[in-house]
Parts: sequence; C-alpha cells; structure tokens
Amino acid sequence: MTSHRPNGPRAGFWSRRTLLRVLIVLTLVSGTNYLVWRWLDSVNWNYWWIAVPLVLAETYSLIDAFLFGTTMWRLRERGEPPPPVEATVDVFITTYNEPIDLVMATARAALAIDRPHRTWVLDDGARDELRQAAEAAGVGYLTRSTDWADRPRHAKAGNLNNALFATDGEFLLILDADQVPDPAILDRTLGYFRDPKVALVQTPQWFVNVDDSDPLGSQAPLFYGPIQQGKDGWNAAFFCGSNAVLRREALMQIGVVGYVREVGRAVRVALDAAGRVVREARRTAAEHSPAVVRALDEVDAAVGRARAELKQGEPLSEVTYRFQQRVDEAGRGVVAADAESLRADLAAIEALPIASDDELGAVIVDDVALQRLAARDWSPLGALESVKALVRAVDVDLVAEAQPVMPMATISVTEDMATAMRLHGAGWRTMYHHEVLARGLAPEDLSSMLHQRLRWSQGTLQVMLKENPLTQPGLSLGQRLMYFATMWSYLSGFAAVVYIAAPVLYLFFGIRPVQTFGGEFLARLLPYLIITQVLFSVVGYGIKTWRGQQYSLALFPLWIRACTTAVGNVFFGRSLGFVVTPKERQQGGGIPWRLIRPQVVAMVVLVAAAVVGLIRLGLGLAPTAQGTWVNLVWVVYDLVVLSVVIEAARYRGPVSVEERAT
Repeated sequence: MTSHRPNGPRAGFWSRRTLLRVLIVLTLVSGTNYLVWRWLDSVNWNYWWIAVPLVLAETYSLIDAFLFGTTMWRLRERGEPPPPVEATVDVFITTYNEPIDLVMATARAALAIDRPHRTWVLDDGARDELRQAAEAAGVGYLTRSTDWADRPRHAKAGNLNNALFATDGEFLLILDADQVPDPAILDRTLGYFRDPKVALVQTPQWFVNVDDSDPLGSQAPLFYGPIQQGKDGWNAAFFCGSNAVLRREALMQIGVVGYVREVGRAVRVALDAAGRVVREARRTAAEHSPAVVRALDEVDAAVGRARAELKQGEPLSEVTYRFQQRVDEAGRGVVAADAESLRADLAAIEALPIASDDELGAVIVDDVALQRLAARDWSPLGALESVKALVRAVDVDLVAEAQPVMPMATISVTEDMATAMRLHGAGWRTMYHHEVLARGLAPEDLSSMLHQRLRWSQGTLQVMLKENPLTQPGLSLGQRLMYFATMWSYLSGFAAVVYIAAPVLYLFFGIRPVQTFGGEFLARLLPYLIITQVLFSVVGYGIKTWRGQQYSLALFPLWIRACTTAVGNVFFGRSLGFVVTPKERQQGGGIPWRLIRPQVVAMVVLVAAAVVGLIRLGLGLAPTAQGTWVNLVWVVYDLVVLSVVIEAARYRGPVSVEERAT
C-alpha cells in the first residue's frame, strides 16, 4: 500500500463539515426528545429492575452520541506539512520478547530513514542475541540500567524513560517492534515542530496483515481518521504509543512536574499525619501549662499555613523549611516543663522504622512509621518533635523508583494517553498527521486481539480513575471532553448486557420495560436512530466503520472485565498481569469457543427468545403484536452485531511475519 499523502482539505470539506454539524444537532435534539419522554412518561415501574437499567443504558448511549458529536464538530483535515526542521533525532524501537528477525527488520528500515538520526533498539528483554544482531547492523542497543534492579519496571513506559536518560536527541521517533517506518517519516512530521509549543505529532497505525474483511477490527479506520482528526481540532490528538514524534524538552518538562507533584503529595501526607499528632496531643493538653497549650496551637496553625502554601504553589523546599522553623519556634520555652516526658518520646522516635540511605542521601519513612507517629499518645513536646520528624522524613529522592523523574507517565499499563494528557495539561500542543508512514502487524487471532483490547481498555480506565480529565488542571473544556469520550466508551459493556437482556425478557415472559412499544415510542425513537446512522455514514464516508460499531457491543464481556480489573488495580492494588501483545498467531487449528462463551450463550438465548416470542404471538399470549415485532427486530440486530465474534474466532491471518516485508 502506498502512503496516504495529504493534499490539503479535500474539495467539499467545508460543506461536509457543515452537514456534519447539522446532523450532530439533529441527533442530539432527537435523542434528547426521546430520552426526556422515556424518563418522564414511558418507564414501566412495575418492572423497575429492568426498566431503570434500560433507560440508564439509553442515557449512556445519548451521552456517548453527544461526546462523539463534540469530537466531530471540529474535525480537522491538515494539508501538506511544513518543511522539516533541522534537529537531532533519536529513533526508539521498543521490544520485549518479539522475534529478533521482526525487530531487526524494523531497525534496518529505521536506518534507512532519510533525515540524519540515530537508531536505537530498546530491549526490555536484555537478549544477547538481539544485542549482537543490533551491533552487527550498526544499530544502537539499550537495555535497563542497574538502577532498575528490584524496583518497579513500569513496562514500556519504564523502557522509554530509561532510554530518555541515555540519549540526547532533540526529538524522538517512537516505533513498536513491528512498525516498519517509511523513509520519509521524519520529512513528513518534523515540520510541525516549527511551532515551539508542539510536543507531539501522531501518525496512523496501519497493518499489512489485515485483509479487506478485517474480522478482528484491527485497522480502526474510524479512530485513525475522523476521531483523531476531530480530537486534533480541539488540540487533543492522542499519543498512541507508536508511529509518533515527540519533543524531548516537552517530555522532560512534564517529568519534572511529575516529580514535584509526587514530592508534594508526600509532603501533604506528612502534614496530614502531623495534624493528627497535634490534635491527639491537644486532647490531653489541658493538664499541662498554658505555654504548652499555646505551643500546640501554634503548631496546628503552622500545619494549616503549610497546606495553604502548598495549594498556592509555593516551592516545596521553602514550605518545609518555614514549617520546621515555626515548629522550632513553638517548642522554645516549653522544654523544661516537659523534659521528663520528652526523654521517653525521643526514645520512641529513635525506635521508629525510619531508614537512612547514605548513598542517596535520603531519609525514608514508611507507612508503619507514619502510623506509629500519628497514633502514639505523645507528650506535647514529644508531639512537636514527631511532627518535625515526619516532614524531615519525606523521600525527596523517590528512592523507591529507579529514577525520580519519569517523563513517560507510569500510572497506567498504556503510557501513551496519560503522557499526552499531561502534555496538554502543561500547555503543549499536539498534531495528528493523517498519512500512513509506518506499517505494522496486527494480532492474527482472536486470543491476541482480545488480549490487546483488554490492555488498551484497562490502561485507559486506569487513567480515568487516577487522573480523571474532568478534574485535571491545565486542560481546556474541549480537551477534557476528548479524553473523557475515549474513557467513557469503555463503559459500554454494562449497557450492552441490558440491550441484550431487555428483548429476551419481553419475548420469553412478556415483561415490558417500556409502557408501550406503540406509535409514540416509534415516532420518538426512529428519527433518533435514523439520524444517528446517517451521521455515522457521513463521518465514515469512504471508510469501513461497521466493525468498530460491532465490537463496541460484541466485546461486552471484555469491557466489563476491564472495568472490574482496573478498579481492583487502582483501589485494591491487584495486579493486571501486563503481557506484551503477541505478534505471531497463538492459537491452534480449532475454534477457540472458550474465548467467546458469553457471546455464544447470549446468541443462543436470543435465538430461543425469538422462537418463543413468535410462538407466543401465534398463540395470542404476547402482550401486543407490535411489541413482539419491535423486539424481534431488536434481537436480529443484536445477533448481527454479535456474529462478528464467530467470524473472528474462525479467522486466520492472511499474511505471515516473513511475508510482510515483500
């Protein structure tokens, strides 16, 4: 396939965007009209246990349509890129356990990139065979430094962060191990960096081993097209982990900001513990002298002032220094009155598990120490000393990590979205260049595809739970909505269960979640559905978007699993079990029915419901004939959508790894 060369906004672009905006407005108006009626007049409260979930699922879908419409509102088609800037570039090829021949095919193609650059293989598997192959080809080879031993590795983000501190190029081209670059990739992207505020230029991911039917939905033409172009219009184009060029300065800036944020969090935790210590000491302070009570009041005020200074953005070193000075001042004059109790308290402080790392010059206080400091019944002056020990013990070197500054975000198993969101929050700009400039390998079987989708959805939901874009500082309203739209889409699994269950309950048992399926229902629903499909058709004109729509429903068990595991990881510390997506076919010759068991069960139940519904209609047992036909159409739609997983389970990739370079 030849590269897609952009030639500026195509003829009729502005009229197309006007049409899109009209359809977006009509979709939202018709959808709101339908949902208001559903909530106010049509919920069958006799069966609230299915009626309420159904109207909530429909509300979810309308919000999803609003977010999609907002994305498309500023759809942007960029023209020819500016001439490239002259700069130093490091090409990073990330790998863990991919076949060495595959990695080296990408590396050799990277060597042939037109503009001056240095090519590096970042081998997280530390394989001697790959090192030798890279050296023989004249390719740089990097693996983790010894600083990473016995510390969190942070998967691909950690691999990239390690390489950032071992290289010095002004710009970075990041490629996955299977993404073979076009020689012109830097010529076509570096020009955007003439704008000094541009931090990222993302290009599409396109796969050579996907045929026209694309039963696994790998090509994602809707995302790597209208959606990214829409986000680009809001200055919210995403970093997608590969086929992107980034500005080192921007990454290092957000890395430093992240470091300051982590130290600030540690100081806030220490101040919270200090506040608890002082409150406990004040509880018994009445039996001491007025000077002691006054000292505790002053320390409590010092804790409040330190918190306020942190919120105002005061430098951490100055905040902690002033706090220590205030505590010292409060403690003067009460030493003699509290000397005997102080001796016992100092001995208790000495016994706390506060370790010193002489090599790093750091003092480390762990959670056990914090709990003991906050919980002990201190004498008033002992409380003052413990408060100072808490703040002194903040780990400013972050010695639990291999390196204190992590430019690539490490809060998620997918580092790309979180990194892009932090870049946008820091005021940087991003661009989406819609031209295929690298060709890779998609998963060739259902098992690998499901694993890949699960990792993507888990990572996205981790970001939502840890750094919700709706509350992150520095983002514009449009950027908040663009990030949230992607995160919101992964909640569709719960709505899908309801959309499958509702027609089954009606056809089997005559349970109506809606008061009527009659004329008013159809008059309000059909315009909404028709206009929505027309909108999708205009957005996806000339590209195949049906697979994406199918998988949003058909992978409902996976989306639900992603939600539960992401919540378990973020709030309960459970592992996600990160594994690199295989680049070669994994399953044997049989159909892996176990992977799609929930969907197969759902399809069997839907077929049975259709048969029972027709029988009940013929026997005169159906609540209404119109309701039966509406739900039969609903069942047929569900079956058509779910059928994609059967095709996916039977699919075998048409192109082998060895054939992709030809």
